Amino acid sequence: MPQRHSKNNNDLAFFTYDEKRKLGYGTQKERLGRDSIKPFDACCLCLKPFIDPLCCQKGHVFCKECILECLLSQKKDIQRKLEAHSAQQKQDKEEEEERLMLQKARELDAFDQQNHGAVPQYSDKNYNRDKNGFHGANSVKTTSFEEEALRTMKAFWLPSATPDAPVKVEAPSMSTICPEGREKLKLKSLFPVYFTEDTSELKKSKSLDKNFICPSCKVTLTNTVALMALNSCGHVFCKKCGEKFIAVDKVCLVCNKPCKERNLVNLGKGGTGFAGHGDHLEAKDFKHLGSGSGLGLVRPAMKT
Repeated sequence: MPQRHSKNNNDLAFFTYDEKRKLGYGTQKERLGRDSIKPFDACCLCLKPFIDPLCCQKGHVFCKECILECLLSQKKDIQRKLEAHSAQQKQDKEEEEERLMLQKARELDAFDQQNHGAVPQYSDKNYNRDKNGFHGANSVKTTSFEEEALRTMKAFWLPSATPDAPVKVEAPSMSTICPEGREKLKLKSLFPVYFTEDTSELKKSKSLDKNFICPSCKVTLTNTVALMALNSCGHVFCKKCGEKFIAVDKVCLVCNKPCKERNLVNLGKGGTGFAGHGDHLEAKDFKHLGSGSGLGLVRPAMKT
C-alpha cells in the first residue's frame, strides 16, 4: 500500500515531521548493554584489571600507578596555574604603577601650565581646557579620556583590528580531586584493598581468569553483588556479610583486626563515562537539523 501524499510531498521549503524522523531528528535513545559497564575488578582510570589496587574513601578503586600518575599530573597543573596567576598579578601591579605615574605626570603638567601659562585659566570645573589651551563656546573641547579613546580606538569591523578582551587567570584550587567522584582527594587518604581469590580446583579448571569470592560466605563477586571494604586492613566482603557480621562484631573476619562501623567503605559498582550503574542505563543522542540544510549538528551522548 503506497504512503499518503503528505509523506511523499518533498517539495516544501521546510522539513515535515516524517522527514525529520527519517533523518534522525530529535532525541534518540538506546539501552546500553553489558559491554558498556565497567567490571568491578577494573581500574576506574585505565579500565583494565587493577594492579596493586588503591581505594579512596568514597569507594572508587584505581591501580596504584594510575592514581599516583593522576595526582602527580594534577599537582603539576596546579603549579603551572599558580605561576600563571602570580605572573598576571605582577603584570597587573606594574600596569597599575605605570598608570599612577602617568596620572601624576599629567597632574604636574596641568599644574605647571596653570601657573606659568600665558593664557589665564579658570578654576571652575565646568570649563574644560582643550589641547590648544583655548576655552569657550566656540572651542573644541576634548577631555583626556576622549583623547585616549581616539588614540587607541580599534576598527571593530576588521578581524585584524578587533580589540582583545583581557584574559583573567583565576587563582587555582590547591587541592587534588578524585578523577571519578570529583571530591577532594589526598594521597594519604588512599588505602590498599585485598580481594580473596577463588583457589578451588573447579574454578581453576574452567577458566584462566581470576575469580574473587567473599571470604565469609564464599559467594562469587560480580557486578551484581554490592561490596564493602575495611579501610583499616583493606579486606573486601560482600555487603550482606559486612552489615551482618563486621558491623556487629567490630572485627575483620580475615585478619581479626579490630575495626569500627565507620571503617566500612561501600565500593563503587561498575560504570564508565558511557554508562552509569543503576536502573537507567540509557544513552541519549540529540540531533539538531541545521538551518536550511539536511545536515544535523549532533550533540554528545548523555548518560542518565
